[in-house]
Parts: sequence; C-alpha cells; structure tokens
Amino acid sequence: MTDIHQNVSLFSKVDPKKLGRAGMASFLAITDKWELNTNQKLKLLGDIPGSTFFKYQNLVKDQKDFKLTKDMLERISYILGIYKALHILLPDATAANKWIYKSNAAPLFNNHSALEKMLAGNVVDLADVRRYLDGQRGTMYF
Repeated sequence: MTDIHQNVSLFSKVDPKKLGRAGMASFLAITDKWELNTNQKLKLLGDIPGSTFFKYQNLVKDQKDFKLTKDMLERISYILGIYKALHILLPDATAANKWIYKSNAAPLFNNHSALEKMLAGNVVDLADVRRYLDGQRGTMYF
C-alpha cells in the first residue's frame, strides 16, 4: 500500500466529530494568536453566522465533539498550513504571527497584506496564500 493510501485509510477512521472539535480548537488558537476579531474569524470560516460560531466556540470550551462541514474543514486546513509555514519561515513567533498584517509586493498580494487576501472570503484565497508560503519554503504543494 502506498503512503497516500495509508493516509486516506487512517483519515477515514477518524471520528468526524472529534475532527470537528480538534479543527475548531486549532483554528481558535491560531486566530487568537493572530489577534483576529470575530468578524474576521467568521469570514475565514466562510461567512458562517455568529450564532453558529459561538456555538462551536462553546462546544470546544466544554470539550464536546461536533461535526463541521467539508468547506469549514478545508478552510481550517489551509489556516493550519499557513500558520505552520509562517513559523517555519519566521522562527520568531511574534514575527510569524504579525506577517499576515504586512503589505506584500508579491504579485499575489499586490501591495496588500496576506490577511486582506485571506479575508476576500473564497477558499481559493486561503489556498493561494498557503501555496505562496510553501513556495517560499521551497516545498511543493499539491
């Protein structure tokens, strides 16, 4: 069995409700480190209603499992990848967490910040930032 088949097999055995709680807990921790406000968090999650967000936030706090949509899991996955790439590229945690606010002359950003790009609201915007950072790291992302 190839590595990808092993990974798919392992992923299929994960309880979707446990994955939802773990994913949301990670998202909340990262976006708190980035000092994002609630509206920015809602936008990154796909413009979900505030009531849904606060319900998830309380479930995480109470350590209760819940299922997220595939779209939300995909968005959270990109956020995790962006966070990881930043902390590899910029080993100083403060610099890594502030990078998303800095204007960037790279064509992808057009002198805007990565946060502005990510807040455009589309999954592809998150994917683009992730690919950009992986490119800066010299890794291939498929």
